[in-house]
Amino acid sequence: MAHKISDDCVNCGSCAPNCPVEAISEKNGSHSIDPEKCTDCGACVSACPTEAISQG
Repeated sequence: MAHKISDDCVNCGSCAPNCPVEAISEKNGSHSIDPEKCTDCGACVSACPTEAISQG
């Protein structure tokens, strides 16, 4: 199951460069994870300073 970004996200962008499949994108000041691309590796979880990313 793909990871998800909660409302705790402060849009710092720390997660996106850590995603090996480029599943994280920013649009209109908000980050999201594309469930079709996400391989559930968890690299984004450890990169998030606010713990806003969890397994969906």
